[in-house]
Amino acid sequence: MAIEAFARALRQIPTIIADNAGLDGTELVSQLRAAHHKGQNTMGLDIENGSVGDITDLAVTESFQVKSKVLLSAAEAAEMILRVDEIIRSAPRFAFPLFSSTPLIGEPHTTHDTHRH
Repeated sequence: MAIEAFARALRQIPTIIADNAGLDGTELVSQLRAAHHKGQNTMGLDIENGSVGDITDLAVTESFQVKSKVLLSAAEAAEMILRVDEIIRSAPRFAFPLFSSTPLIGEPHTTHDTHRH
């Protein structure tokens, strides 16, 4: 379930970029997916012309290492959030009584003798 949500989030990136540029993100991403389905794997969003274009012809080059580090960081952040969420949801292992006449484990038992002999 978490992997599917992460994949959906990644698939939204081109739509968000196009929408933020004031373009029809849904239409452009549809064209982009059609191009990728045809095996045109170097196709990407041409934001300046509002279309899909070959990113090698557009001289859009990005470091693969940078992309992989960003995705790794995002995955680690998501994992950390899930772990914190799990910790918050889990039941407490033990509870300390705030007001109790019963001594805690390891606490010396004292009697409060109110009767003086």
